[in-house]
Amino acid sequence: MGKEDLVGFWKLAGDCSDYSGSGLHGINKGAVLDKDGALFDGREALIEVPHSSPLDFGSEDFTISISVHTEKILDDLPGDILCKYDTNTRNGINFSLLTNSGVTAAQANYRHLHFGMDAGIDSGWIDCGRPGNNLRVYSLCVFEGDLYAGTFETGANEMGHVYRYSGGTEWVDCGSPDKCNTIASLCVFEGALYAGSSRYKAGGSALPDSENLAPGGNMYRYEGGRKWAAIGNLQGADSCAGMAVYNGNLYAIPLYSQGIFRYDGDSTWTSVGTPGRRLMSLAVFNGSLYGAGNEGEKLGGVFRDEGGAEWSYAGGQENVTQVYSFASHYGKLYVGTWPEGKVFRDDGEDPWTCVGRLGQEKEVMAMSVYNGKLYAGTLPLGEVYRYDGGTGWTNTGQLDKSVDVKYRRVWSMATFQGKLFAGTLPSGHVYGMETGTNVTLDSELSPGWHNLGVVRSGNQLTLYVDGMQVSRSDSFNSHQVEISNTSPLRIGSGTIDGFKGRIRDLRIHRRALTGEEIADLHSE
Repeated sequence: MGKEDLVGFWKLAGDCSDYSGSGLHGINKGAVLDKDGALFDGREALIEVPHSSPLDFGSEDFTISISVHTEKILDDLPGDILCKYDTNTRNGINFSLLTNSGVTAAQANYRHLHFGMDAGIDSGWIDCGRPGNNLRVYSLCVFEGDLYAGTFETGANEMGHVYRYSGGTEWVDCGSPDKCNTIASLCVFEGALYAGSSRYKAGGSALPDSENLAPGGNMYRYEGGRKWAAIGNLQGADSCAGMAVYNGNLYAIPLYSQGIFRYDGDSTWTSVGTPGRRLMSLAVFNGSLYGAGNEGEKLGGVFRDEGGAEWSYAGGQENVTQVYSFASHYGKLYVGTWPEGKVFRDDGEDPWTCVGRLGQEKEVMAMSVYNGKLYAGTLPLGEVYRYDGGTGWTNTGQLDKSVDVKYRRVWSMATFQGKLFAGTLPSGHVYGMETGTNVTLDSELSPGWHNLGVVRSGNQLTLYVDGMQVSRSDSFNSHQVEISNTSPLRIGSGTIDGFKGRIRDLRIHRRALTGEEIADLHSE
């Protein structure tokens, strides 16, 4: 293996020097450098390599190989491994270990790898079908290589289902865990898929209420096929609004009443207090579990777990009465709100900073960072907007075009098979969209050390984990995916959040290595 194609080699074992001979030495900004690799705190620590011509990939082949380590128990998002991305032109690369909590009702992704290249290219939204007879795709969640949807189905003899996406516009029925009309929340915890049920009151979406009055608030664990194991209920609740994994525990909240509950095994859900109002969504960020206040006039706001059963006020949002969703973008926490369709960012002050209104919409629901950009779904027109900085938002399209209805929602989102998926109300369809070219590991990356490789070869992108190919992109026009930019290479940081863990042995080659060559690099 010739060294002439090796343009960068950062051992990150005691220093951030470049050992390739290219002189691309890193600048340490808070990482701890020792013999075990660079330790990043998940917040502000990063290593920055200034832009230089060897890092200008353009439309040429390249290989990135890197070793990363994460702990099993995290109180933060695992974050970004590296990026070299210009947010203004949308040119560059993003490499993340993706956990999306607070996507309204779902923890949509959990410890999934995502590598994306973008050159300002959009595929447009594509209809991926309607799971069952649903009116609302309440949750989207990726588990063990598949995309799952939890649904609201309104008929007197209909119940909420969980469906698995099988490609195109096809969905496979995975059963109805409960007798009520909605499976509202989906979440992956300790290698299993969990679901929470609800009796959804459709009047909140200006639809006729369901004739199915069976109560929810029951919790389930998936056992394959159409089998679900009952694992208790949220005491005093007829609904589940959301779930999230924080500090090694699974938490859940009801939809129409107050309370936060921790799963303690078997059928036990233990109350861990309340901030004094109902919550709509849970998120994990920078050492804390967050809740979105959602209880009418002057009872919005965001709340933060302080340990035990103590919850503190984490700030309000001007003229907001209901908070619906969370997302982390460039290391800051964002929320989507009602009634003015605005997104707010936590800059450490109260109230939070308004970063703009999405068109003339009234409510912002599902939010997710995908290939460098923050996307958000809206009501009443059921649109998806892309955040372009400052207070600027770009409309990427109206997904739900149902006629003769007051409200259309884009309520759920997840990253799967390199694309961003979104679920709607009242059409009940799921849509998918790709920006640039992407590869993903759609199953949980286990704790500990892993060797990762990304190869751009001609018109395809391939992802390797521990020497094994785990994902390959669709073919693309290599001349169109021209990713030149002058941004620095940022190690342990990116467009979502700082990396929480260790990184070492980063190599960049200006050619496409084989899977065997990548494995050999790490065996050295």
